Amino acid sequence: MNLLATFRIALNALRVNLLRSMLTMLGIIIGVAAVITMIAVGAGAQARIQDQIKSLGSNLMIIMPGSTTASGVRLGAGANQNLTEDDAIAIAREIPEVQAAAPSMRSSAQLIAGGSNWSTQIYGVTPDYFEVREWPLASGRMFEANELSGSAKVVILGQTVANQLFGNIDPVDQVLRIKNVPHTVIGVLARKGQSMTGQDQDDVAMVPLSTARNRLFGNAQGKLRRVGTIQVKVLEGADMKVAEEGMRQLLRQRQRTQPGQDDAFTIRNLTEILATQEESSRIMTILLAAVASVSLLVGGIGIMNIMLVSVTERTREIGLRMAVGARGSDILTQFLVEAITLSLIGGFIGIVLGVAGSFLVSQFAGWATRLSPESIVLAVGFSAAIGIFFGFYPAHKASKLLPIQALRYE
Repeated sequence: MNLLATFRIALNALRVNLLRSMLTMLGIIIGVAAVITMIAVGAGAQARIQDQIKSLGSNLMIIMPGSTTASGVRLGAGANQNLTEDDAIAIAREIPEVQAAAPSMRSSAQLIAGGSNWSTQIYGVTPDYFEVREWPLASGRMFEANELSGSAKVVILGQTVANQLFGNIDPVDQVLRIKNVPHTVIGVLARKGQSMTGQDQDDVAMVPLSTARNRLFGNAQGKLRRVGTIQVKVLEGADMKVAEEGMRQLLRQRQRTQPGQDDAFTIRNLTEILATQEESSRIMTILLAAVASVSLLVGGIGIMNIMLVSVTERTREIGLRMAVGARGSDILTQFLVEAITLSLIGGFIGIVLGVAGSFLVSQFAGWATRLSPESIVLAVGFSAAIGIFFGFYPAHKASKLLPIQALRYE
């Protein structure tokens, strides 16, 4: 008997007990749909984390000032303003693994343009900052050398600030006031979106570092060339740990830290932190898929149960077929094909429900989902394997029946 004829017989046998077949497939349907939906939710979460990593910039480290103690009172991290612009220059020059080091300082201020005003974060930066953050311009131009050295009154706006102050008007070459100091807008940054903490990264305004020190944030910081943080981009393929240790030793030398003393600064490896979060998300996806797979196993047990019942009900039919020449392998193939057909039909229905479920989760729960062909192939392959595994024992049992005993069975 060829395979096509066996498949046709299997379909007829399933059609005779349609309700029982549908109930048997229910476990497979739910299992496949759950696996596809859970993998889509997990893949969506991973994709979101990857987008956030990309928005921060790759191979990124942040050096922050450490804490200090005043009159017995221990102040928090960042209180000891001991980083300087020269530290950033030294890091970029002396650490071979470093691609760029960007000193920056930050404060908030009210921006006023015509009849509009908007409170935002003001960053004093150098062009290295945009390289480190991988943040291109959407329009306009970058700071020029004479503007950086001469504390020029120019500003580059984030998308949110540009929209709030100028609406549909092109902000480039427009004038706005920061702390009552007029600045000319020379560029607008490309959109970055939200950070991992939900902060709007486009709600910023960038001015030259010298402008921030000398015109906006106070003269004391200008004289000492202090900066708030130094953001460092490590070369692609370079060892982040080696770069971190190199920067640590260099800053300890520059700050004359004695052996045994704690560092007066903190180095944070954002790429490592975000990679850990991505790994956690991946493990959670695997865990969810594993939990969903339990229903597939339950469905497989249901198939085995029904196939055993079917073998018992059709014992005389098996004996009759054997009496007219059917071999044990033919009987084995017939019942095995029935079990696989049950699993595959349930698997395809589960795929449809899984795709629909992923769409509904995205629409109503607002969670990012991402369907992948691999998850669908995995679910179908797993359901077929379930059919083979749980259908083999009943099929093998049927193939070993003796024709004379089968014909006498009542």
